[in-house]
Amino acid sequence: MPLPSPVPVDFHRVLHLWQLAPEGEPIVTPSSHLLPVRWQGRPAMLKRALEAEEQGGAQVMRWWCGEGAALVYAYDGDTILMERAEGSRSLMQMALNGEDDQASRIVCDVVRRLHRARENPLPELVGLRAWFRDLAPAATRYGGLFPRCLETAEALLASEHDQAVLHGDVHHDNILDFGERGWLAIDPKRLYGERLFDYANLLCNPDLPTSRDPARFLRQLDVIVEHAGVDRQRLLEWVLAFAGLSAAWFLDDDMSADSDLAVAQLAAAELDRMACCA
Repeated sequence: MPLPSPVPVDFHRVLHLWQLAPEGEPIVTPSSHLLPVRWQGRPAMLKRALEAEEQGGAQVMRWWCGEGAALVYAYDGDTILMERAEGSRSLMQMALNGEDDQASRIVCDVVRRLHRARENPLPELVGLRAWFRDLAPAATRYGGLFPRCLETAEALLASEHDQAVLHGDVHHDNILDFGERGWLAIDPKRLYGERLFDYANLLCNPDLPTSRDPARFLRQLDVIVEHAGVDRQRLLEWVLAFAGLSAAWFLDDDMSADSDLAVAQLAAAELDRMACCA
């Protein structure tokens, strides 16, 4: 069966191997190539990871075994076949159209499922200290709030607890509507560390236009703290640390870091307020 055109990669071998029928145009991203397919009558997504980080994320997807994440049907080297989201709901649209609180609660529920212990052996993972390695040079290079972000990150990393396999990139477009299977995660990193890191990710989403709004930030902070049952101050500290790291990545790539820096400022300001009121 011919592939849709244009074809960015050679999917012919796995199409034959897994008896797949192409069902849409290929999707090309900087880190992977994807193709909607039909497998044994089911909608599925074929994904070939182009980077080591994406390939490691595929191992995490397999380890989750469909609990809180899309189910992986088949695996072959750098290519996986996984279930495809066909639901019509979008957490991003919910967040922008009066259902922000509910969207955050849904994310918290998915993250809680992802963090549950499994009996199967862990895949190869990266610790959060290694993940934060770019923050120290950024503090020297950019100054401003970055040294405080670094100081906060170092204190958190020195006192990590309640650790789990992390998603590492929790945001509104990485948790999709899978219909009867509910909301499930896709596209994890391969991280291991303190659970609060994943919740901090949610508040640092630069693709969400309202993420830097002060009232919205404090409201969603309270929603996450209440629904996930996490410590407010430590969550804020993880937000400050990760917003700084994310901003550093953007600046290192000569891109705007305005959103992440604004979120870092909001987290720092709330931490200062809490310290004054203590």
